[in-house]
Amino acid sequence: MSAKPLVIQTEQLSDRAHAWLSERVELVKAGPEDAVFKEAADRIQGLVVRTYTDVDEALLDRLPALQVVGRAGVGLDNIDLEACRKRGVEVVHTPEANTQAVVEFVFRMLLATIRPTLRLTEPVDAGAWGELRSECVGRREFDEMTFGILGLGKIGSRVASVARAFGARTLYNDHEEHAVLEPHGAEPVSPTELFERSDILTIHVDGRSANRELIGTDLLDRMPADSILINTSRGFVIQETALAAHLKKNPEALALLDVHAVEPIPADSPILPLPNARLSPHLASRTASAMERMSDVVEDVWSVLQGASPRWAASRD
Repeated sequence: MSAKPLVIQTEQLSDRAHAWLSERVELVKAGPEDAVFKEAADRIQGLVVRTYTDVDEALLDRLPALQVVGRAGVGLDNIDLEACRKRGVEVVHTPEANTQAVVEFVFRMLLATIRPTLRLTEPVDAGAWGELRSECVGRREFDEMTFGILGLGKIGSRVASVARAFGARTLYNDHEEHAVLEPHGAEPVSPTELFERSDILTIHVDGRSANRELIGTDLLDRMPADSILINTSRGFVIQETALAAHLKKNPEALALLDVHAVEPIPADSPILPLPNARLSPHLASRTASAMERMSDVVEDVWSVLQGASPRWAASRD
């Protein structure tokens, strides 16, 4: 039997991070329902997960030797922090790993929406040339719109700086004003005013229970009829039936959704068939650089196993 601590990796890490941790621990890649996981459960000391492994009471009960859970990513929605605390299990993550990637994705979706483009792959005559130019016209420019941000943490603050650089008027709401990093000229407003005044509204809230189904009919009905709603934070923040009703009632409105209440999106999703809902499969953090940074959680996992203080321990509040 190996003298090294046993760490289970349930989801993908970068090759570099996997190799680095493999030099220091007995590292096995396996899901919670795999035979190798079940056979080794009583001696697993470290667990490295990403988005789709739920670290809950039931899983923790199977892991009596567990010392540390490493979340290769930002959000901790899939980890029961209180249950981990009760068992003395440290939770570490990478809270600054994907800020740039998410901000880029938000503006990539927006630019594709408000400034339609096309690619020419063959020559066209003068008539077709004119028709193409007539069809491909953006209705509004950024500096003609009001840009609202719900949640002004690391990502929301960076979004505000980019929106201001584009010349948009910017508003924000954050229920923890003391936690706002830098408003970059954005005006603080109430939630209702944020929804009423925003031509574009992007959501960047955390996974706390108070944010579950935060956005329902009352707030959606306050939005301009041709507004754009963007969600790259958590799917459960929006009441999907209410959003579906809003989009049906306002055909000029758009919802750009990268996260969803259920992933993968089920066939009976009320949002899926709507022409003014543009859905993507949880891609905002998917850059090579961001995924490398998220995989750096292995360094904190190793620190905890060595009895050292990690760099990014989850909040103990």
